[in-house]
Amino acid sequence: MVGDAGAARKGRSHVSHDTGEDHRDLGRDQLHARDDGTASATLPAPIASALPASELRPYRDHVDADTLRAAAARARLVGVGVDEVLVVSGALDDQTATHLLARDLGLAVAAPNLANLPDDAAVAEAVLRTGTLVIGNGSGRPRLVMAARGRIVQRLRRALKHDAGLAPRVELISAAALARRVGAVCAPSFAAAATGRLVLAAPLKSASTLRPGRIVGLAAAAIGLPLALLLALAPEMGLLAVQAALSLVFLAWIALRFAGCIYVPSEEPPPVLDARSLPVYSLLVPLYDEAASVPGLVAALSALDYPPEKLDIKLVVEADDRATRAAIDALELPPHMAEVAVAPVGPRTKPKALEAALPFVRGSIVAIYDAEDLPEPDQLRRVVAAFRAGGQKVGCVQARLCIDNGGDSWISAQFAAEYAGQFDVLLPALSSLGLPIPLGGTSNHFRRRVLDQVGGWDPYNVTEDADLGIRLARAGWQTRVISSTTFEEAPVTRRAWIGQRTRWLKGWAQTLLVHGRRPRALVRDLGPAGTIALMLLTAGPYAAALVHPLCLALLIADIVRGVAGLPCTRMAEVVTSALTYATLVTGYAGAAATMAVGLGRRGIRPGWWTVAGIPFYWLLLSVAAWRAVIELIRRPYHWQKTEHGAARRGGGGGLRSSASAPPRPRPEGAWS
Repeated sequence: MVGDAGAARKGRSHVSHDTGEDHRDLGRDQLHARDDGTASATLPAPIASALPASELRPYRDHVDADTLRAAAARARLVGVGVDEVLVVSGALDDQTATHLLARDLGLAVAAPNLANLPDDAAVAEAVLRTGTLVIGNGSGRPRLVMAARGRIVQRLRRALKHDAGLAPRVELISAAALARRVGAVCAPSFAAAATGRLVLAAPLKSASTLRPGRIVGLAAAAIGLPLALLLALAPEMGLLAVQAALSLVFLAWIALRFAGCIYVPSEEPPPVLDARSLPVYSLLVPLYDEAASVPGLVAALSALDYPPEKLDIKLVVEADDRATRAAIDALELPPHMAEVAVAPVGPRTKPKALEAALPFVRGSIVAIYDAEDLPEPDQLRRVVAAFRAGGQKVGCVQARLCIDNGGDSWISAQFAAEYAGQFDVLLPALSSLGLPIPLGGTSNHFRRRVLDQVGGWDPYNVTEDADLGIRLARAGWQTRVISSTTFEEAPVTRRAWIGQRTRWLKGWAQTLLVHGRRPRALVRDLGPAGTIALMLLTAGPYAAALVHPLCLALLIADIVRGVAGLPCTRMAEVVTSALTYATLVTGYAGAAATMAVGLGRRGIRPGWWTVAGIPFYWLLLSVAAWRAVIELIRRPYHWQKTEHGAARRGGGGGLRSSASAPPRPRPEGAWS
């Protein structure tokens, strides 16, 4: 449900007869602040005349003239209703604005504990999208409960003028109250619908229909038994066959990374500055056991450079996560932020929570952020510019992720270097080539209609981001990688890192198995190049993790036996040695190159200890890979959560932004 924990507090009016003056002053101060935080002169009265007098009339006796004039100017500037401006500024709260509007229109106000709400996810979602609940009245005309805001208010005003019998059948309710009530009644239905939406629509695209144990057993029977026979009859040839197959996949993956090092990202369009043309933007932020992260998260989201009247932020929590909900309730959330509590129905995973919260968003663009994220302030504007420049075939925009606590430990330094190679080298190259992109788990921005079309997130895939990126590509949608950065926190202990990487590798295996079970359809959807890229991006990490211990063991065995570097006497030895050394040398070189190029684009030179630690880092990858295989069989849907809050965050202070051009100052006024 939405905002249940703080409903009573947030439902109180900020403007009352005895304390309203202080809040009116606050609203006026906000309305008269420019983007740079300096005070501007009071806007002239003629600006207010640009809006219909009827739009201002409900609030004249409750908001001082200066604030109302500034709100009218702001409404024209941003392209929203003056009521939306007043609510976002804090000059009025949602409940008070609803009462004032209802009195002006001659309508009743609905009770917050609405009856007659349908316990049906599809109907409830329609109520949230339209802001209207239709209540049947036997054989007579139905009653309407409406959360009317902005331009819809003017349409309602015209409808009431032309239909004298409409007013007795219409009641108003605040948008926040409607969302809270729908959430309270329909949270289990939303969670159940989220759990079954993809699997019912397209069973073969959901990891829930996989039988990993059976697949591994069949693979062992089809590949393992002949291979075991070969190893028994011809050990050298059998070993060579295994190493050759894995090494070739791995070497192709490394070649793709070298290609990324050569690619130079093109300059991107500047951020959109015209607030009136910006769409409504929704942010979903899933939280679980993140009480310590909540204050910093709210501060980071509040720093986003986007009109708050067009910003819709949902903090998505599990209904039984009392600590996180208490932390949210302890804050005075801005009016454009709200809590969405997800019922404990179905798998307890991040994608299920996102799917269950999706009905509550109202934006045409939906973005995902994590609890520890620190996005660059102009990221949303840059995403809008990327969507417009890319055209209608672009369904998703991925921002770059950058680790800002690489100095905390050896493992966080390795992680930071790896991320630099992934998001500043490899993904931009894939984007430019139009190849499928396994999305990062955060800072991906979707067209809402595209999310609906491809079935949203798979609640049973533990790397829902990678899976969704592939489904987007298979449906014909393109993903663009932009230079705007979101700073993230890396695990600071090896134990936390291994847990996180085990989940990632398990999810990549799920994704590969899901999309690979109908090979012909996959090639038809992605084309040969896209299919090969998918195989390399998902099988490549596994090949790297599996081949590395084998190659390292062979090299160490040769050194111990004193035959390393000596001429080989048999062709099998020649090929085995060549693959071993080529895999090690190119693997280390490829990792070091992408690391150096990626960190270089951030203004950082990798330390010798980071480069020298690559072999040990890869051994840890091998541990995570084998753990992932075991978990894939035993606990395929288990979500091992990554702990946050242990890092010393720098907010990217020592890192160069990867943006192609610095953000330009906005010409219009904005909230401080």
